Amino acid sequence: MLAPTPVTIEKRGLVLLVTIANPPVNALSIGGGVVAGIIDAVNMGEGDPSVAVIAIRGSGRDFSCGADIRDFENAPEEVDRLRELFSAISASRKPVAAILHGNVLGGGLELALAAHVRVAAPGSLLGMPEVNLGLLPGGGGTQRLPRLIGVEPALDMMIGGMPVPAERALELGLIDALLENEEALEWAVARLDMRGKGDGESRPAAADEAAIKAWRAQIARRRTLGSAREDVIDCVEAATTLDMEAGLAFERERFSRLLLSDASRGLRHAFFAERKVGRLPVGGQALRPVASLAVVGAGTMGSGIAAALVAAGLSVTLVEAQDAALAAGISRIAAAIDRDVAKGRLTLDQAAARKALVTPATGLDACGTADLVIEAVFEDLEVKRSLFADLDRIAAPSAILATNTSTLDVDAIAQATGRPDRVAGLHFFSPANVMRLVEVVRGGATSDETLAASLALVRRIGKIGVIAGNCDGFIGNRIFEEYLRQAYWLLEEGALPAQVDAALERWGMAMGPCRTMDLAGQDIGWSIRKRRAITQPDRPYSKIPDLLCDMGRFGQKTGAGYYLYPDGRTAQVDPAIDAMIVKHSGEIGVARRAIADEEIIERCLFAMIGEGAKILAEGIAARPLDIDVIYLNGYGFPAERGGPMFHADRIGLAHIMSGMARMKGEREGWAWADNPFIQTLVARGDTFSALNG
Repeated sequence: MLAPTPVTIEKRGLVLLVTIANPPVNALSIGGGVVAGIIDAVNMGEGDPSVAVIAIRGSGRDFSCGADIRDFENAPEEVDRLRELFSAISASRKPVAAILHGNVLGGGLELALAAHVRVAAPGSLLGMPEVNLGLLPGGGGTQRLPRLIGVEPALDMMIGGMPVPAERALELGLIDALLENEEALEWAVARLDMRGKGDGESRPAAADEAAIKAWRAQIARRRTLGSAREDVIDCVEAATTLDMEAGLAFERERFSRLLLSDASRGLRHAFFAERKVGRLPVGGQALRPVASLAVVGAGTMGSGIAAALVAAGLSVTLVEAQDAALAAGISRIAAAIDRDVAKGRLTLDQAAARKALVTPATGLDACGTADLVIEAVFEDLEVKRSLFADLDRIAAPSAILATNTSTLDVDAIAQATGRPDRVAGLHFFSPANVMRLVEVVRGGATSDETLAASLALVRRIGKIGVIAGNCDGFIGNRIFEEYLRQAYWLLEEGALPAQVDAALERWGMAMGPCRTMDLAGQDIGWSIRKRRAITQPDRPYSKIPDLLCDMGRFGQKTGAGYYLYPDGRTAQVDPAIDAMIVKHSGEIGVARRAIADEEIIERCLFAMIGEGAKILAEGIAARPLDIDVIYLNGYGFPAERGGPMFHADRIGLAHIMSGMARMKGEREGWAWADNPFIQTLVARGDTFSALNG
């Protein structure tokens, strides 16, 4: 059976109608024949004397969401084929109209910019998000956009990376009219027939030194995605002085360099990994669509989960035994919804409808009609087992029971029920209504149907679900434990919290480990360490975080942890804690020494990679990319580095293995025991990326 043609051509009187038909997003694929198909159509229109106008549109929901990013994995010269398309449209002797609807992004907007008239349907979104992949618009966007709408709005679109609605695009002059369907086509044809082709792109853009200076200053104050944003500014500045041909050559050189950069490679890996992770094959189908849900526990996590569910239009029963705690949970949900109103994301009517989706209850009997119940109570195994035994008696026989535990044994919880096949973990990350990540934990008895239904729910509420096997800490927190272990030992050996945090933040982590635990709550780690001291006596920790907790310093919520928080949020170095750390080193007989930032980064990163390899060897994570997605979306790992396992390949596994062997002979060397999984990959000359399939 022949594959559908990605570009179709239809003659309508004097109009040659060219339709991009490459679902799901009409990517301008070079390898898939879309680009060649459009070029052929334009050439056909030019060569046909009966054609007066060429009109290009997209089928389905979108005009085009841009280039096929898979094409970017080839040599930079491959992208020249896209540039040939845009040049062919711009230079066409016959006027070309772009009939836009849905998403018009990246290369899709560059195609439209090359056309001579642009008409967009109301509600369309037009944008150039290439900086999010560490790139810039490489098909003429940095040259045509500022010439059309001016330097300042062009920089806002390309550096901010956010699309603008068609209504705003009309105000900017980015489109010529706001119409849809046949009316749009008729208007464009009449407009082109009256005025012919425009010549505005031949002139340089008007200079705007103030906008360029302002953006350079803003970028200097924040971490960037490689150098893409700086390169966008340079290209736009070039558009104010160079003619189109020279400007396009300047843009091409910058794009090619970015395409080969480590930052863009990491960001593109993150882009593809996020899409692959949700497509992990799971046998069986969801038992039935989840229509009603219950959340047990109205604390910070439970109310956050409920807020995420109602944001997706789902009805939720929020259960909490104490009236005051229940009222506080409902208030937190309302506050989250009100914040969306204040930010213009919701109308008052929409907010009221969302709040009405929450039904408060003080008794577990309210869970009796739910298709899926999510437990979010205190992180104690026996508390959870007791609750699940009660839920097993109350919930419908077909209902799924999910635990939000972050570290505890899902199998032990499931064994408290008579339906272990319908028990799974749904580990939301805090704040649950904001964070996109959910670890979907498969217990030993969890059925394929239960797993499929859980994944479907996570996707339905707009979050990223990553399947994890059952072990202490699952994927994310198990790796994070080893990261923290090294960070705390570094404190014992000579570093101080501010140095450890600053080194890792300069490297790219969103927040250093000491500040992270102050934010999360030092008491959370304290509870876990107490449990693990019993279950894992052969894996000792530093006592420093426990000393903090003994002092009642639980982090931001108590105004003090590793740091002081005089305003409740801003970390301030506390000399008393620095002194306590130095004193502790002496008490345990460790001679403090100067520790370089490079050692901090190496030890913390290698610890993450080593534990990630063990998790892969045990089958807790199916692929290295699953680990990468968790760390990019849940732990502040820098996106331009692609995730810990992707970055490991960049460092070189042989180098990592050598470093681990060296550290094995140093203090607490037990943590660097031989790693057979990495050793095997090195022996085979293989990489983590090769295991992603």
